[in-house]
Amino acid sequence: MNRYIDTHVHLYDEAFDPDLPYVLERMKGAGVIKCILPAIDRSYYERQRDCAAKYPGYVFEAAGLHPTSVGEEWESELDWVRERLEERNGTKKTGGQDPGAWGEYVAVGEIGLDGYWSKEFLSQQMEVFREQLLLASRWDLPVIIHAREATEEIFKVLESLKGIPLRGVFHAFSGSWETFCRIGRYGDFKVGIGGIVTYKNAGIAGVLEKIPLESVLLETDAPYLPPVPFRGKRNESSYLEIIAGKIAEIKNCPVEEVARITTENAEKLFKLNHE
Repeated sequence: MNRYIDTHVHLYDEAFDPDLPYVLERMKGAGVIKCILPAIDRSYYERQRDCAAKYPGYVFEAAGLHPTSVGEEWESELDWVRERLEERNGTKKTGGQDPGAWGEYVAVGEIGLDGYWSKEFLSQQMEVFREQLLLASRWDLPVIIHAREATEEIFKVLESLKGIPLRGVFHAFSGSWETFCRIGRYGDFKVGIGGIVTYKNAGIAGVLEKIPLESVLLETDAPYLPPVPFRGKRNESSYLEIIAGKIAEIKNCPVEEVARITTENAEKLFKLNHE
């Protein structure tokens, strides 16, 4: 069986409340060996934490403030992220007390910029994005970047930190080949490919022909953005094999190769290969 890692899934979303154990069974049955839960904001913290705690060694967490959650309280929300990173990951760096019952974060995310829903707090989003990139650098963690209708602003922030070692993934990548090449100037960045790649006339399919598999991670963003033929329904991590199959078709290679390389990419980037 092929082995997959879902690098972006919101298992703690209310959409999974009725049948989460069965969702996990289907994931494992489809070859999903690990997954990562990106953060949204403080209001989801306990749901995310408790979900990961139920499945230790299988479900891993990221810490961060999502750009669409940046509003009037952005400074206290950012402080919350700082405190959680110190709480969970601090002992590794400071040699202090043992960490608590909850595991260390494997990434800082979901962070970035979103100009689609509103541009009211875009300048604050840029400040929050920059500060969280610095936090990731401080804790030597990869970042999970959300970029929607704010490409130039994303690069403006990255340019301001040029020279600082950064690595991570551009979640739900839908940019051009030129944008992909530009990303590489600022660190070791992968692109996250999900269900959108299966959509008719999806532009990313043409770009993906040129992107090497060594730069690709698999993701679902479940419960959102399901692949064909499940559009309009709840997305699940078990559909990763559909996404991998589409990538294999685009790259004209065996699906086993897609599974192997993307899984190795995820294990290396997020340091998940320890048992």
